[in-house]
Amino acid sequence: MKEIPLCITLFGLTFLSTFLLGGIYYSFALLTVLSAHEVGHYVASRLHGVRSTLPYFIPFPLPPFGTLGAVIKTKAPIPNRKALFDIGVAGPFAGLALSVTAIGVGLRLSHLIPVEKVPEDAIRLSNPLFFSLVQRMVLGSVPENHEVILHPIAYAGWVGLFVTALNLLPIGQLDGGHVMYALLGRNSRRVFRLSIVGLVLTALFLNVGWLALVLLLLGIGYRHPAPLDDLTPLDSKRKLLGLLAIVVFVLSFTPTPFPQWSMGLKDLLWRAR
Repeated sequence: MKEIPLCITLFGLTFLSTFLLGGIYYSFALLTVLSAHEVGHYVASRLHGVRSTLPYFIPFPLPPFGTLGAVIKTKAPIPNRKALFDIGVAGPFAGLALSVTAIGVGLRLSHLIPVEKVPEDAIRLSNPLFFSLVQRMVLGSVPENHEVILHPIAYAGWVGLFVTALNLLPIGQLDGGHVMYALLGRNSRRVFRLSIVGLVLTALFLNVGWLALVLLLLGIGYRHPAPLDDLTPLDSKRKLLGLLAIVVFVLSFTPTPFPQWSMGLKDLLWRAR
C-alpha cells in the first residue's frame, strides 16, 4: 500500500509533537485513544467492503493538544445507510471506550491540592458531564476548596472525550453527520443547518474558537452525499445505537473547554472598541 510510509511518518511526528507537549504518558495514552477511534472506522469499512486508507495522523506541536487528530479517507462509495451508520459510529464508540479507560486510570494517578496552591499559570478545564461522572466514581466527592491536578493520562482521556464530541457533531461528513444521515436521510440537512447555527451562536456568546470550525465546515461543505442505496432504512437496533450516540455527544461536549481562554466574539469586539 503506497500510503504506508506516509502514515508511519505522520504517526511518528504526531508521537513526537504530543510527547514534547505532555510527555510519554500523555503521548502514549492519547495516541492509543486516537488509534482506537480510527481503527474502529477502518474495521467497519472493511466489514462492509468499503475500501479506505489507513489513518493519517496530524501532528501539531502547539498547545493544548499537540495534534489535530487523524483522518481516514474512503476510496469507494458507501453502499447503504447500514454501512454508513456502522462506519460513522464505530470510531467514536471505540475512542470513547479508551477515553473512559484513560480517565479512570489517570484519575487514580492524579492528586488533590488546596485551591490556594494551584499555580496561577495552571490550565483550567471545563469538564463535560461524562468526565465528571467518571471522576465521581473514581475519586468520590472532591473536598471543598480543593482541586484535582490531572495526571497526563487523565488529561489524554479528557482530550479523547473532546475529540469524540467534535466528531459526533451532526454536521456534514463528520461522524455525527454520517450517523444523522443514516437515521434521517435527506431530512438530516435541517439538523446540519441547525447545528451550524448553534456553533455560530456559541462562538458569538461563549467561545470565539468555534468560529474556526464553522469556517472549516463551510469550506469543505456541510452537505452529506447519499449512499448508493438511500431508500432502505436502518433496523431498530441501529436506531437505538443512534440515540445512544446522541446521548454520548451531549455527555461529552463542552462549549468552553478552556474557560480561561474562552471569550465570545461579541465580548471580543466590545473590548476592541
